[in-house]
Amino acid sequence: MATTNLSIRMDTETKKQAEQLFGNLGMSISTAFNIFVKQSLRVRGIPFSITENIPDSEAFAALREAREIARDPKIKGYTDVEEALRDLKA
Repeated sequence: MATTNLSIRMDTETKKQAEQLFGNLGMSISTAFNIFVKQSLRVRGIPFSITENIPDSEAFAALREAREIARDPKIKGYTDVEEALRDLKA
């Protein structure tokens, strides 16, 4: 099959991190990009969800509750995992 060159731009740090990641997986950026394109063609779209990742109301409520717990002086906090585990076993 004939091949062609494709030039893409990305910032230097992203490229460095991608080379490290894909190298650890035993492939080059070129191979990884080809996998992405082939998967995109197979599914007829981007092969993963692209979202703004905005937390829903349940997540906001959980964050609010966590902040309240962290600020409540009546609730014991831990800085030592072993101490927390001892209290759990008690």
